[in-house]
Amino acid sequence: MIVGFGRIKIWIMLENKVREEIISLIKREVVPAIGCTEPAAVSLCVARATEILGSLPSHISVRLSANVLKNAMGVGIPGTGMIGLPIAIALGAIVGKSEYGLEVLRDVTPESVEEGRNYIAEDRISIGLCDSAPSNLHIEVEVDDDNGATAFAVISRSHTNFILLKNGDEIIFSDGGAVSSGSSCDNGDIELNLAMVYEFAIETPIEDIRFILESRRLNKAAAMLALSGDFGHSLGSTIKSKGAVLFGDSPLEHMISNTSAACDARMGGAQIAVMSNSGSGNQGICATMPVVSYAEDVNADEEHTIRALVLSHLTSIYIKQSLGRLSALCGCVVASTGASSGITYLMGGGYEEICAAIKNMVANLTGMICDGAKPSCSLKISSGVSTALMSAMLAMNGRCVTEVEGIISDDVDKTIHNLTSIGREAMAETDKLVLSIMTNK
Repeated sequence: MIVGFGRIKIWIMLENKVREEIISLIKREVVPAIGCTEPAAVSLCVARATEILGSLPSHISVRLSANVLKNAMGVGIPGTGMIGLPIAIALGAIVGKSEYGLEVLRDVTPESVEEGRNYIAEDRISIGLCDSAPSNLHIEVEVDDDNGATAFAVISRSHTNFILLKNGDEIIFSDGGAVSSGSSCDNGDIELNLAMVYEFAIETPIEDIRFILESRRLNKAAAMLALSGDFGHSLGSTIKSKGAVLFGDSPLEHMISNTSAACDARMGGAQIAVMSNSGSGNQGICATMPVVSYAEDVNADEEHTIRALVLSHLTSIYIKQSLGRLSALCGCVVASTGASSGITYLMGGGYEEICAAIKNMVANLTGMICDGAKPSCSLKISSGVSTALMSAMLAMNGRCVTEVEGIISDDVDKTIHNLTSIGREAMAETDKLVLSIMTNK
């Protein structure tokens, strides 16, 4: 009896430790961001290098991994009315504060934008490809002043992860670790599986995960802004105002319009924070808004809404662990798979139905390419959202794509890793061709 009690006690202690690690993981991966996270990360790196230099640089040299360059080329920079890296770099030096993290450009004003335009016109910025980048997410910034002083900053592996800071030749900080282009959990994060994700989302005391409601507040605010304005391609407001004949006043219409509207705002350069997931604002939006919209339509109570949101976000984090931060596979595939899990739960589904919904998602959306962050991302997100609802419906009807079909395995975790291996490895050449096409148009 005493031994048995001891074993139970140890098991509970380990369970609590794992739970705390997962809560910490979510809080690191689900964070506010203003604008697209790739140019934001570049701005952050420039801001930190400028802070080390101690004055506005006379010149800024930026070298980027191909995936960062791809994602930063065609997206609106919040509060500027401008697109792309030069203004993000200039403003990182002029008003950026590294303490803000991915909200680094929080203090942008019309005056600072004009100063940024002049900085660009003076040919103070150079941007290049870092061919030897050790990670798909890699940013190197060197700044100098008129007196010959220099500073150097490097972000790698994740959007706010500084691995090297130098003031001249003096190393201020170095993480000393090897940089890997592999999984997102190579920094010591707990490695998940779907059973862990499900148990955590369903069994964790509700007060411990109530913080996830902040994702609802931020991303819903972005959707409401775009539905009443004109951002990006205005897909959300177009569906809301003109899609009644085709969609009706239905949960599907609400999910697509709200989710795509939040993306419209973010990609269109709205000066508003969204809650990101695994370093991507669009993934955060796509993991949040379909679940929030469906929960509101079915009058789900707050506890079920919270658990569905945690399930969606944590499923997305789990998939990204083996996919990596940036890849040729569109992030909406990941986040809408998370959303389908949350929707299935709100429909009354349990673990088996959620496994089925995930397999249905992988059978449908695998192979959708990422061709950079841009206003038309709202179209891809809408495809993911509609597939999320369809996959959940099939799962709740007892239907699941089987292991004899395509890349689906009987084991759900193996199915997920089949998806991520295609996105991480098989689509690597696709990624190179996409970037070549984008830079030679």
